[in-house]
Amino acid sequence: MSEVKLTYQVDGGDLVQAGEASSKMKMTLKKLGMPAEAIRKAAICMYEGEINMVIHADGGRVEVEVGLDKIVIRLIDHGPGIPDVDKAMEEGFTTAGAAARNLGFGAGMGLPNMKRYSDDMEVDTIVGVGTTVTMRVDC
Repeated sequence: MSEVKLTYQVDGGDLVQAGEASSKMKMTLKKLGMPAEAIRKAAICMYEGEINMVIHADGGRVEVEVGLDKIVIRLIDHGPGIPDVDKAMEEGFTTAGAAARNLGFGAGMGLPNMKRYSDDMEVDTIVGVGTTVTMRVDC
């Protein structure tokens, strides 16, 4: 299998449709015959990132590169940026508004779960410009 590239648009503020891109990616990974554990980890990473983009960044774009030995997920937004990445990585820390929390989102586990289920994660952020999170899941 040669490398496969997938791209998804994520709409901001639409918590009803949140998770659609990660579901589509998961189905594609299954069709490509990727290992079940890698699919599970990638789906969790993608879902958490997608929810963060919906809640905090007014959406963005997700680029996925699927190779024989790894899945790379890149979430790119033009949101407010993350002022304190270390604080944002703390379990339970959230800046989600009441609307998201009332729907069961915004528990402060997004970035920690992305880190936990990826084999490598980088957060590049500039306040007022946006954030790019790159995660690698090994197969």
